[in-house]
Amino acid sequence: MTDSWVNYAERLGADLHLELSGPGGRRAALIRALREAVRGGRLAPGTRLPPYRSLAADLGVARNTVADAYAELVAEGWLTARQGSGTLVAERAEPLRGAVGTPAKQPPRARGPRHDLRQGTPDASAFPRAAWLASYRRALQQAPNEVFGPGDPAGRVELREALAEYLARARGVRTEPDRIVVCSGFAHGLRLLFGGIGAAVLRGPLAVEAYGLSFHRELLAAAGVRTVPLPIDEHGARVSELGRERAVLLTPAHQFPTGGPLHAERRAAVIDWARARGGVVLEDDYDGEFRYDRKPVGALQSLDPERVILIGSVSKSLSPAVRLGWMVLPERYVGDVLAAKGEREAWASVPDQLSLADFISSGAYDRHVRRMRQRYRSRRDRLVAALATHAPHVEVTGVAAGLHAVLRLPPGTEPSTVKAAAWQGIALDGLAGFRHPETDMTAHDGLVVGYATPSEHAYGAALEALCGALPPE
Repeated sequence: MTDSWVNYAERLGADLHLELSGPGGRRAALIRALREAVRGGRLAPGTRLPPYRSLAADLGVARNTVADAYAELVAEGWLTARQGSGTLVAERAEPLRGAVGTPAKQPPRARGPRHDLRQGTPDASAFPRAAWLASYRRALQQAPNEVFGPGDPAGRVELREALAEYLARARGVRTEPDRIVVCSGFAHGLRLLFGGIGAAVLRGPLAVEAYGLSFHRELLAAAGVRTVPLPIDEHGARVSELGRERAVLLTPAHQFPTGGPLHAERRAAVIDWARARGGVVLEDDYDGEFRYDRKPVGALQSLDPERVILIGSVSKSLSPAVRLGWMVLPERYVGDVLAAKGEREAWASVPDQLSLADFISSGAYDRHVRRMRQRYRSRRDRLVAALATHAPHVEVTGVAAGLHAVLRLPPGTEPSTVKAAAWQGIALDGLAGFRHPETDMTAHDGLVVGYATPSEHAYGAALEALCGALPPE
């Protein structure tokens, strides 16, 4: 058996692997190899094959052998040959059924919802493509050669410097670039801290808000971390009920998903608890940029940079597809987090880090956030107005900030409302799905409605469908 690589990238922009083996000599082997490449889909219809002379030289066979093989396959209908166009793979409706190597027929792709009102993602159509591309080009043009070598596990210094400046200006964070570690998002940060990757930096038990993302609780449980629910009310988490936990995870700027900031007295109280206990507060700053009807709430980290770990990302402000986040760490944790991360940066693309650094430093990030803040506020207002007109009995809460609202429903109606919405092609979340299974808080029926996800032209229809799915008064 002889394995031969036909490398004609310079001529056709592709590599073709042909295995010449079996009985009948070189001609028969070449015919079989080409036939199987077409039948199996490796040579797509319209693909131009190399000239006789080139293929013969690459395979180490006579030119007439290639010519005869091409002629045979043209006669069989596998290839076509035209003067001036060369030899091409024939157009076929699909590969031959039942042939060895034929790709299995794919099942029809499941349809997505007509209206996506799930929380957690921004409007994908609003991604600032032109501005991001400009930053990407500048970043690559200015990048030193060492950028394309092994990365720094802390992340590129250009991004850490840009983040330190931006977070200080926009969120009141007190830090230095060497206390910022770049990660791929909040979940990655949790894995680094609690041993999902490498050795654990922090230990449980971990206090969490009674309502939050089940994904985060599952991630922590998989790392062997027990979570203890803290009750919440209109002032945020009741931090006075913290006990012997070693750390607490909070969303102090905008409680997720119920809405509202952590009250000032509770902000001070949780810092006092961390100091007295020798504990640490994890601050999930998941949508800190989006505030509408109230003054911006600064980061809790600013009250004590040595007792708070702030974790943020661009998943809400830009896109979850840009896998970039950051951890602002107390000095004593930096080394342990870097050790958990490893010697080589395996999570965040260095060119993307440089692009984000330029995007922030050039002011494009601020402009994009201001533009999206106006757009999302308008959508929030349209949601509130639609409910006031068509479902005035439904209370709307948590709308002073963020990318979602909570709709309070009559007791016992949440499951049927979620089901009715699904029947109408609406994807949204019930409030029960965010409730900690061990909480003893009184459960409330409600919907968590994300108003950022639909594109602008589809938003009106989504609101109309939502109102039609709500229970009557």
